[in-house]
Amino acid sequence: MLNLSAENIQLNATAHSKQEAIQLVANGLISNGNVADGYQQAMLDRETQTSTFLGNGIAIPHGTLETRHLVQQTGVQIYQFPQGVDWEETSQGGQVTKEGESNKAYIVIGIAAKSDEHLGLLRQLTHILADEEIANTLAQTDNLTHFIDLLSGKKTEELPAISSELLSLDLDSISLLTLSAINASKLHERGYVQPSFLQNILANRPLALGDNLFLNDSTEGNLANGIAVARNKEGKTLITISATNYLFVHQLTPLFSLTTRQKITVSPAPQIIDLLSNTAENSTSANTPEQSNHSISRTFTIHNAHGLHARPSAVLVNEAKKYQATIKVQNLDKNSPLVNAKSLMKVVSLGATKGSILRFVAEGNDAEQALEGIEQAIAAGLGE
Repeated sequence: MLNLSAENIQLNATAHSKQEAIQLVANGLISNGNVADGYQQAMLDRETQTSTFLGNGIAIPHGTLETRHLVQQTGVQIYQFPQGVDWEETSQGGQVTKEGESNKAYIVIGIAAKSDEHLGLLRQLTHILADEEIANTLAQTDNLTHFIDLLSGKKTEELPAISSELLSLDLDSISLLTLSAINASKLHERGYVQPSFLQNILANRPLALGDNLFLNDSTEGNLANGIAVARNKEGKTLITISATNYLFVHQLTPLFSLTTRQKITVSPAPQIIDLLSNTAENSTSANTPEQSNHSISRTFTIHNAHGLHARPSAVLVNEAKKYQATIKVQNLDKNSPLVNAKSLMKVVSLGATKGSILRFVAEGNDAEQALEGIEQAIAAGLGE
């Protein structure tokens, strides 16, 4: 597996040639103790034998078979070049293309491997080579955590549209600018947006929706669908949206009815998450078995000191089994998928701890009664 950290990744780098880019990654490998001096020339020699450009803006320079003795410890050094580096050049200095595709490298991964370990790395990169969207994001993002997640195979679709980490309640500030900065910063820290999103958000005045509720978004820097909420002690509430498709924004329209506006400005975190989760999920999963048009959902907070270990989980499952309705549950704090609430193994696998917010989705004639029963069971401590 790739061992990625700030020590072997450099974002926003600049190189004017393939040779300069290779020198940078080689120096990084030397500094981290992966290779001995002389490996840089081995990487350049490899390029004369066959190009290490893989496509989709990615190159993986590495040494030759004859220079494996220079490798001291297997590792990688990764450089991002947002402006790109021409990886294939003609004798006249022009860029070569294959079947009309650019040979410009934006991500250069220098590899030091003692044997055929680089083949494992290539297998890990398969998901990137097959996904142009991921490769493009890797080439431009300056969020290190987001970069590592993508290169490790975690796509932005895994980010929940709304979670407790994106809520900031009971703030002291009355300034919309401050609320905007808080929301935008949270979205950026968690990989939903790029810095250009923050700049755009702070440069524009939020839209007043009425009832002390405000909304803002940005046309720039959106990486994943997400909703951040900042609310001060007087109920002044700002919703900041990161959206990568029009459908997501369109589905948010029902949120801003009079009733919903009033709820968002006064409700506690679980209810806000429930309101926004329903709408956000409908943008991509309406009419699916996990969330149909006939289902209802509620969110509840776990108060058990040791979370949902075996005993309270069993009580919860037994409560769910009392009803004919189909009941599924997810841990919003861990972005878990919806699982069968009538399965003890599935409920335990949620990893719910004290304070975790669980979302239950029920469908059937007694769905309402089922959620009420589950609410009462959780409030009673699930047998503890």
